[in-house]
Amino acid sequence: MFAHAFRFDQFNARVRNTFSAPRKPRHRVLRVLLGLIGLTLLAVLVMFGVFVGAAMVVGGLLFKLWKQRGKPVARDPRVLDGEFRTVDPVSLPR
Repeated sequence: MFAHAFRFDQFNARVRNTFSAPRKPRHRVLRVLLGLIGLTLLAVLVMFGVFVGAAMVVGGLLFKLWKQRGKPVARDPRVLDGEFRTVDPVSLPR
């Protein structure tokens, strides 16, 4: 009795229609208005992303400069600062 009272085919159709793609409005002015609202929202989100990305780059540069404070800086342009290690003459090719 309960299986006949609960219609699975209607339930599946309702669930499928709930999560399907939204329908476009038929009125032309409303379509254009919603399109412009969507483009404006997209532009705002892109600009927000650009500003957040720029802030992250600037923050990374400031952090890098903060870590390098107090370290000596080579003033002679011919000086190449770096780390090195000596290699045994036995391991060099002849």
